[in-house]
Amino acid sequence: MDTIEIVTSKPREFLEVTGRITARLAANGWRDGVLHLFVPHTTAGLFVNEHADPDVARDIESLAGELVSDRFPYRHAEGNSPGHVKSVLFGISLALIVEDGRLVLGTWQGVFFAEFDGPRRRKLFLKFMKS
Repeated sequence: MDTIEIVTSKPREFLEVTGRITARLAANGWRDGVLHLFVPHTTAGLFVNEHADPDVARDIESLAGELVSDRFPYRHAEGNSPGHVKSVLFGISLALIVEDGRLVLGTWQGVFFAEFDGPRRRKLFLKFMKS
């Protein structure tokens, strides 16, 4: 298992982490198999989507803010309930195929870490399973 440390700087932000994941594949010599990514946080998430145009991530973030209101009468009194809900909707894990040491992604796809309660220091766990 390996870990990537992620430092977020905003209350809500999407950070593309594809390059950092690819670097860990190379550093560990992971070539062919499945890479499991896991976020051990209840107000963060992971997703795969277009990374060529940053407006796509901004649109997703804006819509998530509209769908999960800050003004809903949440019972959790800590003030970060919207982050918990978004984490559930986005998900906290991914399984990605690795061939010849590279992530198998579509031309425009990238992996994003989603922060919903920042700024914070976060972790992204990587577990590789050989095929």
